[in-house]
Amino acid sequence: MSLLLNKSTFGNSANIGNVLSKADANNLLEEWVINPKLQLHMRQVAHLMKSWAAEKENADEKIQWKWEMAGLLHDADWDQWPELHCKKIIEELENRNIDPEIIRAIASHGPAHFGVEPETKMDKMLYAFDELSGLIHAYSLMRPNSYNAMDIKGVKKRLKEKSFAANVSREEINDACSKASISLDDLIDFIIQHQAEVE
Repeated sequence: MSLLLNKSTFGNSANIGNVLSKADANNLLEEWVINPKLQLHMRQVAHLMKSWAAEKENADEKIQWKWEMAGLLHDADWDQWPELHCKKIIEELENRNIDPEIIRAIASHGPAHFGVEPETKMDKMLYAFDELSGLIHAYSLMRPNSYNAMDIKGVKKRLKEKSFAANVSREEINDACSKASISLDDLIDFIIQHQAEVE
């Protein structure tokens, strides 16, 4: 089953600045994503994206929401239509005349799968957060104190255990760090500090 998108441009430049309202984005998430674990993952990635935009990019609230929305909807079609992953949500957002930067970030969050390389900082950070967020969440579930006192060393130990969260691609995590020009330690630290805020 190929998930390749076979294109590199998305949306219409005339729609720059167009976003869903938070209510509409959440409605789309809840309508398309039935699995509560996947919903949580998407909300966690959305929060990481918003937090990064605010703290590291000094983005205003409008830009923060663009980053957050990309995170919130990046896996929207995975639950019910895995064979159409990325294609269906891209088509939906294009039909709703959404900002092409948001659509492109979603299209490039798994370059090995979709054939779209991340280019902008938003693209690169969505790719960087996606896999590692899931592994760190899995690690939090096995710890008696969840995220409290979690450290970088503990996460890296789990990363070396191929059987732990085996569906998480270590290769993609390393590739994403390289593309985003961020160290693995810094990425882990940022996720630990912020992901616990989403239950």
